[in-house]
Amino acid sequence: MTVVATAEEMRALGVRLAAGLRGGDLIILSGPLGAGKTTLVQGIAEGLKVRGPITSPTFVIARVHPSLVDGPPLVHADAYRLGGDLEVDDLDLDASLEESVTIVEWGEGLVEGLSEERLEVHIDRSDGDDARTVTVRGVGARWADTPSDPA
Repeated sequence: MTVVATAEEMRALGVRLAAGLRGGDLIILSGPLGAGKTTLVQGIAEGLKVRGPITSPTFVIARVHPSLVDGPPLVHADAYRLGGDLEVDDLDLDASLEESVTIVEWGEGLVEGLSEERLEVHIDRSDGDDARTVTVRGVGARWADTPSDPA
């Protein structure tokens, strides 16, 4: 568990997380509205060196950001407006999963079936200030040595 005090710190955390990512990785982000999920993705995108801008995909559901440096593309999806498994299937996220880093905001309970190996990142807002608590949980052999404190 890591406490992040500012948006800049959240982006910096994303850059650090990106250093360990590769094509085929699935990251599921959860947390309340305004917790900083998209801000974390902005940092991951910066670390992966993909084309931006990175904005919330709530209304377009998913965006693909190609690499600028011959690395994996970033698929950034938002499951907030999806009604269930059938609508997740319609996104065809599994079609690019092998070569992309795929990040799904609001994906908890919906996209775990895409991969037996994934990072689950939960962001909580603290009462009364801008601080956030970030918890990272690795699932599967790929993430067996992942600490829950990403700092």
